[in-house]
Amino acid sequence: QVQLVESGGGLVQAGDSLRLSCVASGRTFSDYAVGWFRQAPGKEREFVAAISWRPGRIYYADSVKGRFTISRDDAKNMVYLQMNSLNSEDTAVYYCAARNRYEAGSYSASSDYGSWGQGTQVTVSS
Repeated sequence: QVQLVESGGGLVQAGDSLRLSCVASGRTFSDYAVGWFRQAPGKEREFVAAISWRPGRIYYADSVKGRFTISRDDAKNMVYLQMNSLNSEDTAVYYCAARNRYEAGSYSASSDYGSWGQGTQVTVSS
């Protein structure tokens, strides 16, 4: 397993941008797919975006497509989530999660990820 720590959350206004970061430690990071999930109060955790260990394999939820960009820097053990044109529906705790390349699963299923960070709060005021 890898250990994950998110950062970059905060309070912003609608239309603003934020970049979340997730740093990993403990294993060879390039062997892991990494996903971002979010959970709003009273709602279930939902998939936001994922990036594979395979170059070019990136996935987004329809609700963020065109506004959010996920990227990774394996040399720094980092994954980023650039969030643009934020709106109040993006308010949630954001989590990064990692899944080893040898573990089968879906990029969008939270249950298929074995390592999780503690989360970072994003609040968008309208």
